Amino acid sequence: MTVPGGAVPQVFVGLDVGTGSTKGVAVTGDGRVLATASRPHQMDLPRPGWAEMDPEGAWWADVAAVSRELVEAVGADAVAGVCVSGMGPCLVLTDAEGTPVRPAILYGIDGRSTRQIEALTDRLGADAIRARCGKDLTTQAVGPKLLWVREEEPEVFARARRWWGLNGWVAGRLTGEYVLDHQSASQCDPLYDVSALDWAHHWVAEVAGDGLELPRLVWPHEVVGTVTAAAAAQTGLPEGTPVSAGTVDAWAEAFSAGVRGTDDVMLMYGSTMFLVRPIEDFTVAPGLWTTVGVHPGSRTLAAGTATGGSLVRWVHDLTGDAPLGGLEAEAAAVPAGAEGLVLLPYFAGERTPVQDPRASGVAVGLTLRHGRGHLLRAAYEGIAFGVRQILELLDTVPRAHPASAPRLVAVGGGTKSALLTQVVSDVSGRTQVVPEETIGASYGSALLSAVGTGHVAPETDWARIGRVVEPDPATRARYDRIHGVFTELYADTARHMHRLADIADTPEP
Repeated sequence: MTVPGGAVPQVFVGLDVGTGSTKGVAVTGDGRVLATASRPHQMDLPRPGWAEMDPEGAWWADVAAVSRELVEAVGADAVAGVCVSGMGPCLVLTDAEGTPVRPAILYGIDGRSTRQIEALTDRLGADAIRARCGKDLTTQAVGPKLLWVREEEPEVFARARRWWGLNGWVAGRLTGEYVLDHQSASQCDPLYDVSALDWAHHWVAEVAGDGLELPRLVWPHEVVGTVTAAAAAQTGLPEGTPVSAGTVDAWAEAFSAGVRGTDDVMLMYGSTMFLVRPIEDFTVAPGLWTTVGVHPGSRTLAAGTATGGSLVRWVHDLTGDAPLGGLEAEAAAVPAGAEGLVLLPYFAGERTPVQDPRASGVAVGLTLRHGRGHLLRAAYEGIAFGVRQILELLDTVPRAHPASAPRLVAVGGGTKSALLTQVVSDVSGRTQVVPEETIGASYGSALLSAVGTGHVAPETDWARIGRVVEPDPATRARYDRIHGVFTELYADTARHMHRLADIADTPEP
């Protein structure tokens, strides 16, 4: 590929390994997308409350295929850097050579470690954990899952010598280096000290023992190595290409969307819904996760639901695999409130605000007159009510300019749905700005590569606003009333959810 004048442009390959697919982009230094590629995959749900993936068969195979397609599109000579981000925090346990010893355990949608969460909280102290990590231990944390493997799969744990996050493991396959970015590490509670920006070495020993080597800590934009000959043969990326560390997808996406100040909030529409807000100083905010940010020394508040696009896919599949456009048209024809149908979207447990991996989905108000359009509308509204709860939690934390509303930047594949984004604005009462490029975290990965290789300045912002979604005041009163029902539903049904989960977990005689 050439540009006017015959020159070969410098291109940055950004990759994002998500819950439902791996996506890649090839982007120029001024943010122009020259090529895209993607590969679908699925997570494995081997038991209730578990969520896993095969790092080799899903992640690496996808990265190799998507990279080859992008390199073929732009030409190997154009590639100036590569960076991979992905869902997280995930736990990848490997031997000393980086070969996985078991499937990867996924982020907060995997709820197997509840007993370890309770035990570590009792042992280390809830106040001490908050003071060091900025949040309570939840299913989002890596440490309890590491302890779960140590206790429940001792033979597997004995073979492990290294532990990684998703993007770190892929960077390791590309370069041979053993690294973890600070942002990902800050979600490995209680192994990392968010206030000190370093490992909590005593707690690492408490959780993992002394048999696992700690990865080298780096910042997401940093070049950690170059593509090896073996990786080049598999991916098509030129040998010697600089590889930046990358980070968890939501933070790469926030970076690409220009979410940099304390008055900015990113709302990511993905397989789950995720929100990130930069903060000036280390802060402990009840119900939210304090983490490290993308820029060196920065910190953020974050929160996420356990479903989003994954619930939309479930409804789509359940209703006969009708074309999604037609199903959305039916949902759009249903009035606000889905004619009395309310859906708790806890189909994979729930993260913020209830932090309950044993929660489950609930439909209330379902009648014979409701159709599939009502079900999708109720799913969209349930997702939106969850987002509203998180936004209201974020509102409790002081901002630089409290007199004005925070800027809510909507990103991710789900923003392609005009109905879903409108419902979120209507339910929350918030205006959303949607960038022109909503490709996702892969775009942020490309920007991290451009920054890390020194081709653009760290403050570079590729985001350009494409559209603005304003709330419809005509729906506000109805949605305010339903919000009260939605909030009370969990408290009213949680004990029944848990009893049913216990029954499901009991083996048949």
